[in-house]
Amino acid sequence: MDFIPPIDILIQLLINGILFGTMYGIAAIGLSLIFGTMRIVFIAQGTMIILAAYGSFWLFKLWSVNPYLSIVIVVPASLIVGLGLYQVLFRKVAREGQFPTLLIAFGLMALLENLMAVVFSADARAIQTSSASYGLTFMGMKISFTRLMAFVMAVLGTISVTFFLKKTLLGKAVRAASENLEFAMLVGITPHMVNTITFALGIGLAGLAGVATATAYSFDPFSGFVFSLKAMIALALGGMGNVVGALLGGLLLGVIEAYGAFFLSGGWADVISYAVFLLVLMFKPEGLFTAGASE
Repeated sequence: MDFIPPIDILIQLLINGILFGTMYGIAAIGLSLIFGTMRIVFIAQGTMIILAAYGSFWLFKLWSVNPYLSIVIVVPASLIVGLGLYQVLFRKVAREGQFPTLLIAFGLMALLENLMAVVFSADARAIQTSSASYGLTFMGMKISFTRLMAFVMAVLGTISVTFFLKKTLLGKAVRAASENLEFAMLVGITPHMVNTITFALGIGLAGLAGVATATAYSFDPFSGFVFSLKAMIALALGGMGNVVGALLGGLLLGVIEAYGAFFLSGGWADVISYAVFLLVLMFKPEGLFTAGASE
């Protein structure tokens, strides 16, 4: 690089990276919950996010429901969908290892992508409101309002999940089962109950991420696969089963991509992300943020 950019540009890139990485972080939190308890690599998580984004979009388009108010509809609906998906698709194979569950998740992803393309068309969608063009200025730095709201939603989602895992009886049961399933069963905790709760929460978080996606970015039926890939990278950076680490991993990934795109190009930003993913798996497979809410 022939020049060193001004400090204000570097700070702006940092802010943009953190706000963009929020989306990866929200997606990774749901993945972290599901993997930490059920050991399922739920590759369809990104597709569930896009499905929820369509839900928020059509609530706004058809009935003028404010996208942020649509959270009270989309997230509970996502929880119910999560309950149904676990009962129908994953209950019988949850104890049979990752291979059958990975294939089921991949099949679900392909089914939903093509179903959304047929029902909603493959055109890119976005929620256009007055707040979409609104920005905040803080100490000379420009902050997108919609991306800032996505960041707030991610933080609140992380806090809520952490509180649930640490302070509620059901949450403690989930933590116990994720740490030592055999011992948890000895004290009366049933794997079916824990898996049901965990999977529903993971899909519920996908619903929250879907609302954030619909308000801050354009999307189409096939956008979910990229979300899943980046969420897995964020999960590896933060540590498998680490809820807070998943969010931090997403933010770190966003920063890496922001600086990579600026100093090199957008294509190289993806190359750097995948290279960091491999390096972390090789040299620190437990993740960069090993102390988290799930420990």
